[in-house]
Amino acid sequence: MTMDYKRIYEDIMNSDPKIRLVTICNLSGKIMHSNHREGVQNLLSPEESKKSLELAVNSWKTRSQLAPKIGKGKYVLAEYERIKRITMPLDDHLLYITTEVQADHSNIIRRVSEITIRKLLL
Repeated sequence: MTMDYKRIYEDIMNSDPKIRLVTICNLSGKIMHSNHREGVQNLLSPEESKKSLELAVNSWKTRSQLAPKIGKGKYVLAEYERIKRITMPLDDHLLYITTEVQADHSNIIRRVSEITIRKLLL
């Protein structure tokens, strides 16, 4: 199955105006598509962004080792003073999403889940 990464990115970006960044990567950390919302300034340098993504991917893989006992991960939310970061599975890929602090993360997680389920069923 081939995924239309750009379309998934656009659907997620369009789901909530408080989403700052959407990155889709494989479980090795290879970026398939990534972009910021127009007008949003990146808080991290390219090197720091890469490191943050690597940490999120590695953390996801570590948690996945517990899946046989506790079930598959649905999402991870990290809230910082200046952003929120949501990591979610997308088949054999990961979604790495950052939002404004004021974003309704529960609503975003629900909407993104609906988008990704639709994409996987098509």
